[in-house]
Amino acid sequence: MSVEAVFTALADSTRRLVLQRVAERGDVTATELAADLPVSRQAVSKHLDALGAAGLILGSKVGREVQYRVTPEPLTGAVRWMLEVGSEWDERVTRLRSLLQADDGYGVT
Repeated sequence: MSVEAVFTALADSTRRLVLQRVAERGDVTATELAADLPVSRQAVSKHLDALGAAGLILGSKVGREVQYRVTPEPLTGAVRWMLEVGSEWDERVTRLRSLLQADDGYGVT
């Protein structure tokens, strides 16, 4: 899955809450999640579909229900991307600080 798909899925606060609840509870159904959330079962199902499309959860049919669990691999890719971007910005700030210190002679803290 792409980093973009992960960030798109996590952009919605309800989806983040659904993902958190699935992570906390382990194998859980949409019905069980809806009982704990301030949205309908249909809304939970749509959020689960979006999280599944991003690869963040996996559903497995058990009898008549589908049980969901978190799949952490896509989050690893998103975290890796954030660390790379953060590192690039740290390097830019360090270079800027060095340039400013050299330019004014007073130093910047």
